[in-house]
Amino acid sequence: MQIKTYTGRNATAVLAKVKAELGPDAVILSSRECREGGRAWHEMSVGIEHAAVPGAAGAGGPSFGSGGSGGPGGSVPPGWEEWHREWGQMKEHLLALMKPALRMEDLTPRQRVALEYLTREGVDDGVAMTLHRRLAADSGASVLEALADIVPVRGWGLAAWPQRAHVFAGPFGAGKTTAMLRMALALRHEKPDLKIVLVNADCGRGHGRLLLKHYAELSGLVYREASSAAEFAAILRECPDAGRILVDLPGVARDGSLARQLAILGLSGAGAGSGVAVHLVLPPHHGPAQMSALLARYAFQGAGSLVWTKLDEACTFGALVNVAAACGLPVSALSYGPGMRNSLIAASDAALWRLLFKRQLPGEASGHVSEHAPEQAAPRPEPRQVEPRQVEPRTAAQAAPTAHGIHGRPRTARPAPHAPTGACIA
Repeated sequence: MQIKTYTGRNATAVLAKVKAELGPDAVILSSRECREGGRAWHEMSVGIEHAAVPGAAGAGGPSFGSGGSGGPGGSVPPGWEEWHREWGQMKEHLLALMKPALRMEDLTPRQRVALEYLTREGVDDGVAMTLHRRLAADSGASVLEALADIVPVRGWGLAAWPQRAHVFAGPFGAGKTTAMLRMALALRHEKPDLKIVLVNADCGRGHGRLLLKHYAELSGLVYREASSAAEFAAILRECPDAGRILVDLPGVARDGSLARQLAILGLSGAGAGSGVAVHLVLPPHHGPAQMSALLARYAFQGAGSLVWTKLDEACTFGALVNVAAACGLPVSALSYGPGMRNSLIAASDAALWRLLFKRQLPGEASGHVSEHAPEQAAPRPEPRQVEPRQVEPRTAAQAAPTAHGIHGRPRTARPAPHAPTGACIA
């Protein structure tokens, strides 16, 4: 939430100014009459969720967090951090009071089992309450249908993502470079003659540079580097026939913002237009507090998606639901495992539900997904039929033991044990 203070000669004038600038979504936090030195005026503090970020790409798209409020500099109003911390505490207390009041008996047994499972997987209490409210209103409602409204999906591909420039952002160590390479190779597999340019904007890290350059040479992709808007504009002029341009951004520092990085490369504002999409690359390992801080730091407006990485290292997947509910971005790709082959798929509803309810990675065997599908045991192998052994009849003389042994082999006499040295035998 962004907080702004407005002043005017009276409350009516201030309200008119607030509506003209912020629209009907503004929330009045405080209103008071002020007097000083014989002069009187009215002061009003107003908050608005998902405030427009000046200079952000695609002003009409989804927005989340508040790390970009205040333009490319990422500045926030005084006291915003303290207010945000207090609001977070109030929200936790409210949810703690509301959760015991949930009437689980209003749900069908199938719905109740699925909702309890999601809670154990780490799904946020607010999301669980939203699901409960929808399921309780319709006994025939499916948990998967309710989740599909909270977790949108738009699989990675040329038709689903027609933007020319695709920016990959995320914290250090999230797997941005690897995920970008895998997604570039997926586009090349979809259209072999497509010209793809890989732009390394994280020029300060040698490992990412070497990795991008190496795979670009192996796969026939174009590799370039850019650290400013002028250098990125030069790449656009140099490669006018490039079908897709994929940009690897560096991680955002604790006191920075994604809006600032996009502005440095000239990928924000009116110049970017609708030809830029931002993909937020995240692993599901972070806790709720860290995820909230990351979403605030990487706030942006415009077309974009979530790319989940390192799924093979996670033990629970509730974060997939929590982050989608918090930012409203669709999931575009799922990345897992080492290497570049068979380690990324375009996101789909079925793949997400298998991951969430069965903890089944995309590379594993697939099957029909239900709301709470139990694991099926492997079929038992049938007992092997053993044919009876044919035994030839033998005469009594043949079966009797002889001096040469039962089967005709000569017997050997066992040697008598030797007495130890110095011992006497009576």
